Amino acid sequence: MRSERILTCITATTAALVLLGMSALAQAQSSSGAPAKPAPKAAPAKAAPVKAEATRSSNATVREIEKYREALADGNPADLWEARGEDLWKQKRGPKMASLEQCDLGLGPGKVKGAYAQLPRYFEDTDKVEDLESRLVTCMVMLQGFTYDQAKRAPFGSPDNKPAMEALVAYVTANSRGVKMNVGMKHPKEKEAYEIGKRLFFHRGGPHDFSCATCHAQDDIRIRLQDLPNLTKKEPAQRAYTAWPAYRVSQGELRSFQWRLFDCFRQQRFPELEFTSQGSVALTMFLAHNANGGTYNAPSIKR
Repeated sequence: MRSERILTCITATTAALVLLGMSALAQAQSSSGAPAKPAPKAAPAKAAPVKAEATRSSNATVREIEKYREALADGNPADLWEARGEDLWKQKRGPKMASLEQCDLGLGPGKVKGAYAQLPRYFEDTDKVEDLESRLVTCMVMLQGFTYDQAKRAPFGSPDNKPAMEALVAYVTANSRGVKMNVGMKHPKEKEAYEIGKRLFFHRGGPHDFSCATCHAQDDIRIRLQDLPNLTKKEPAQRAYTAWPAYRVSQGELRSFQWRLFDCFRQQRFPELEFTSQGSVALTMFLAHNANGGTYNAPSIKR
């Protein structure tokens, strides 16, 4: 199988990238110029020099992080998920012993190339707007005979769970690399989903009174060493959305966009976001449409 042919190279690459990341962060921290031992007391410094020094330290940190990210681009273990996803797409499975090769992702049965760049979208056969994951669930039910519960069970990977869903997501999304995002809003239900997603994005709640906009509607902010893109603006929205799904080096797993939303809700201490729920699809619709015109370039690789 294709996945077996690339496993050896990727295993070595992943180990090297983890070490490189640790080195980059260590260099970033040391670049702040902290003295080896306490300096003698001196008169209070003026505000301007202190601010300038903080800016130089911050810039040095950003440069080291960028070097790490450039190194990550040289090898991507997501290829393993993509290869397995291709096998699963063609494999006859389920009670009906059928493949997904006739699954209609919006461009016609079996047409995968460029399909993800136009999702979410309205599907007449279900009379609703679906993103990639919810559409794959539909195809697994209609074509392969799985129940909805079976198709949606444990969709996120872990050391003990390697779901078909994330592999299928990797395969389908990889077939849109280099394609411009073009999520439409011609159907009334597409427009409705966008507006619901927008309201969810700005809704504040939970024990910390957070919203998605708390972190992703401002310019030039970071949490720890992680950039927080302003998803209400075209260029940062394009850059962020077109980089998912992604292989997370720190977790050793490929993470889908549905997982990204699930984890954001977790960090906000919101109620658990149900996989492929109407709310999750609507929020994806809002973010995907904001990224229109951007060139899709995933599965990517992240820290």
